[in-house]
Amino acid sequence: MAEITAALVKDLREKTGVGMMDCKKALAETKGDLEAAVDWLRAKGLSKAAKKADRAAAEGIVAVASDGAQAAVIELNSETDFVARNADFQKAAGEFAKLALKAADHEALLNASHGGGKVSDTVTNLIATIGENITLRRSVKLGVDNGVIASYVHAKVEGADNLGRIAVLVALQSAGDKGKLEAFGKKVAMHIASANPLALNESDIPADRVEREKAVLLDQIKEDPKAQGKPQQVLDKMLEGRMRKFFEESVLVKQTFIMNPDQTVEAAVKDAEKEAGAPVKIAGFVRFAVGEGVEKKADNFAAEVAAMSKPT
Repeated sequence: MAEITAALVKDLREKTGVGMMDCKKALAETKGDLEAAVDWLRAKGLSKAAKKADRAAAEGIVAVASDGAQAAVIELNSETDFVARNADFQKAAGEFAKLALKAADHEALLNASHGGGKVSDTVTNLIATIGENITLRRSVKLGVDNGVIASYVHAKVEGADNLGRIAVLVALQSAGDKGKLEAFGKKVAMHIASANPLALNESDIPADRVEREKAVLLDQIKEDPKAQGKPQQVLDKMLEGRMRKFFEESVLVKQTFIMNPDQTVEAAVKDAEKEAGAPVKIAGFVRFAVGEGVEKKADNFAAEVAAMSKPT
């Protein structure tokens, strides 16, 4: 029997793409025989996971969990919406969200104990069982010392209020009436789900993002017939006005409040202070939408069929 070393486990993992715990178990079952361990994993259906790891997982669900003082949101991705409706997939997402409440960061969540192994092992097992690439893509935890964490889930999974396509967490810092704060926080969360602000405040938008927007707007102004032949100070004013509009559309507190188009979110906060009986501050927010930022492969079915029909 060959000694089951860390290097041997590493070799098996690289060959199969299977989690460390399953690799160790396979080597133990095959007395350290690497090739036999590969076959053992194949027989168990686990090594299939590796073959699916390079396929885009842009569908799935987001899940939220809360314990009062803090809340967490995770995104569990799959290749198809069909898998997102799988009961085991949904159950795992809800459990991962609860574990995220206790995890220091996303890496800690992946290494958290779950189902006799780690969360990452559970994901690998889901791939093998369901037959699609699945990734626990991201997670964020939000807390507040004095106030409430409100949440909103859009396009909910039937029978599961904490699962859906878009999830928002909002931290409201205030010593005011908790019920009033939670009601207002829910409205702000719904606004964020719809308006998708880039940042809470103007200063929170990264400088490179602001500069990129300025460059685009400057190019637009140069192409604008109304700007032709205008002095530089006029062009500067035009840029200033367009940047002001950019911030009004991109910054949460400056956006028009969807619950009352006659006021901004900032003005709505002032009204909420009167209701809650104390100053209110939006301390932070998180918005997760399924698949945002994931590059989806555009399959050309006709091209594939044509390629298959060509003589070899």
